[in-house]
Amino acid sequence: MSELPEMRASDTERERIAEALREAVAEGRLTMEEFDERLDAAYKARTHGELTPLISDLPAPGAAPTAPVPATGRIRWAERIGGPATSTMAFAFWGGFERKGRWTAPRQFTAFAMMAGGAVDLREARFEDREVVIRCFTIMGGIDVVVPPEVNLQVNGFGLMGGFGEEGSDAEVEPDPTAPVVRVTGFALMGGVGVRRKRTKAEKARLKAERERERLERGDDRKGRGELD
Repeated sequence: MSELPEMRASDTERERIAEALREAVAEGRLTMEEFDERLDAAYKARTHGELTPLISDLPAPGAAPTAPVPATGRIRWAERIGGPATSTMAFAFWGGFERKGRWTAPRQFTAFAMMAGGAVDLREARFEDREVVIRCFTIMGGIDVVVPPEVNLQVNGFGLMGGFGEEGSDAEVEPDPTAPVVRVTGFALMGGVGVRRKRTKAEKARLKAERERERLERGDDRKGRGELD
């Protein structure tokens, strides 16, 4: 981009900045609020001086992506399968536990919660093998299991004076045959184990950005923000 801040910006230059912002929010570098504010400012910008600050704190275009999700939106599952497990079990008594973020789920993971709560989140996890078993046991407590929408999920636990099963999903997608198989089993006594398919905030932001780009390519001048939430 020209170094003259007063030079008028073109539509192509505004779109280049918008694309950089979409990549940044998909990688988790920007929050949704920051993305919305900067994207709006990018399309309203008239000069280079107004565009440049919007990406001054972001990596240069072409930098290696940090997320395992390519621009096409399809997760490269082969890159997330393999490697030694970083945790094989979790236990909580009158307290709680969490397994979330970038950890490696083992072939078999056992979680136990007594009068306590726990969370097993596989959305950003790697997988030791193509098939993993999450064994959940709770007594007067609760365990939440969250998986990526694309995994092949099987839930067959049992609840006595409690519940054990799959809950509503926030993403209606078909399972990906290349994704891992996740089997959730176990037992809940006077407690509950809930299993849910859910996208990460970064993935939701990426999808929102893609829809915004498609809307612009169609030449739709309406903001349509409500449709993307």
